Amino acid sequence: MIRKLVRQMLSAQIISAMTVSLCLLIDNIMIGRFLKEDALSAYSLANPILLAIGGIGMMLSVGIQTACGKSLGRGSQEETNAGYSSAIALAGGISLAFLVVVLLLRTPIATIMGAGREGVIFDMTRDYLAGFSLGAPGSMGALVLVPFMQMAGKSGLLIVSVLSMTVADVVLDLLNVLVFHGGMFGMGLASSLSYYIAMLIGGWYFLSKKCVFRFSFKLVTMRKITELFQAGIPAGFTMIASVLLIFFMNRIVRAAGGNSALAAYTVITTLGNTAGGINTGVGGVSLTLAGIFYNEEDRTSLKEVVALLCRYAVILGAAAGVLLLIFAPACVSLFIPEAGAAQDFAIRGLRIFAAGLIPCAVNAALRSAYQATDRVGLMAVISLAEGAALPVLVALVFRSFLGLDGVWMFYALGELLALICIGLMIFLRTRRMPWQGDAFLLLRRDFGVTPENLLERSLTTVPEVVDFAREAGDFCRRHGQSDQISSHISLCIEEMGANIVQHGFAADQKPHHLSIRVLDKDDRWVLRFRDDCRAFDPVQYVPGNAEDGLGIRLVMALAEEVNYTYSMNLNNLMLRLPENG
Repeated sequence: MIRKLVRQMLSAQIISAMTVSLCLLIDNIMIGRFLKEDALSAYSLANPILLAIGGIGMMLSVGIQTACGKSLGRGSQEETNAGYSSAIALAGGISLAFLVVVLLLRTPIATIMGAGREGVIFDMTRDYLAGFSLGAPGSMGALVLVPFMQMAGKSGLLIVSVLSMTVADVVLDLLNVLVFHGGMFGMGLASSLSYYIAMLIGGWYFLSKKCVFRFSFKLVTMRKITELFQAGIPAGFTMIASVLLIFFMNRIVRAAGGNSALAAYTVITTLGNTAGGINTGVGGVSLTLAGIFYNEEDRTSLKEVVALLCRYAVILGAAAGVLLLIFAPACVSLFIPEAGAAQDFAIRGLRIFAAGLIPCAVNAALRSAYQATDRVGLMAVISLAEGAALPVLVALVFRSFLGLDGVWMFYALGELLALICIGLMIFLRTRRMPWQGDAFLLLRRDFGVTPENLLERSLTTVPEVVDFAREAGDFCRRHGQSDQISSHISLCIEEMGANIVQHGFAADQKPHHLSIRVLDKDDRWVLRFRDDCRAFDPVQYVPGNAEDGLGIRLVMALAEEVNYTYSMNLNNLMLRLPENG
């Protein structure tokens, strides 16, 4: 079930991330082909501000994934709704404030970014900032809705939204350069409008009765807002690192090769960000699933998820790197069609850049897993080192004896050094190699339930459920439980498990999976049922007559506490029963 879930989420995350990056790629293709090299340089200078608003949105998105992943892991729908309501309100306030500030201060901001005080590049930088800032609420809204669409299992809607955004961006960019001749302001405005289109398409689900989340101003609290920010702090470090990296690299690249090199750097980072959708996808899935399994204290599933994502990171990173290596000339010519220094710089730089995709994707999986498992300080250090300190250091050191080619090594060597440092840290803390057992997770020794206190199984038929129910009863008796409690646990498993297989599996004639865990923890017995059938909340179930749902009502009566959530197309039911030695 986990492998299937990871594949589904990863494909949706990567497609959506690449499609969002595709908007920036299309913008830069249009800018390079129609507005030429100076416009590419202006875009690069404006990029730190664009990253700032995107980083704030990503920080909030990561906070949502972390905080709401924990509440879903605990089975608290009300707490998840509080996170949803607070995130929507917070995103609206921040994006509107950003819009006003950038519009009012775009002239001094352009100067601070290195565009000077006058001239063509200065005017273009200022114009692009104005056009792009108008879309701040749309881009922020789209980023905030993404994790909620994933948690609601609406990966298809997410893909439709971002594809619509891409198509709209292409059409609006063409209208700008061929019909309206709006220059860099028009290019920024085209991106803004495409973000609003994506947000509106995705937003229809959240306005419907089928939405699994409920917005309420009463649930918007300072406590929940603080929690979202605290959970997103590591992403804030990533944002700071990205802004610092672009800010310093603009100066290093310009000093090494002039405006032609700066235009080439824009092309390299734009194509790199598109391929980097792999990193975004791997990191997003790692953060969401690791957060859920960590709060369930499911050590086995946590290890399986992160290890699987690291393997996918290597495969996908290698494939993307080979494609960039082979097709670098064709990709660069989309932005810079004329032969010359800028084109040559970009081709060489892109091929060197491609070598960093594998370590970057693996770093993303591990970094997000550390955040999900409450190692915020570690994640922050990795983010700053990987995102800014090591790449800038590499560029400065290798520039001294390799020139511009040495600068282009900033990404590949920076990511590789970061991965080596993570591996050394794992070895020093655990005295094991990163690939031995679950050493790479850096979990405390007492995390989770010991194997002797845990019984879990994946089931597909009613006879398997019956056999497991009997095994669970014997398991409880071996742990010193009374026949009464042991029988109650066995009965709950048989009734709920059989109900899921008989009704959930048969509903659409598709292959399904049911996972059941029985664990003895903190003087209570906990049963967790997880299946990939259509949504069904047994807590809110209203039978058609007295005989319908008799088994469900019996289980609800036996349990002291019941929590149900539906997330990522999975039913999650947790039952807690008293322990009676």
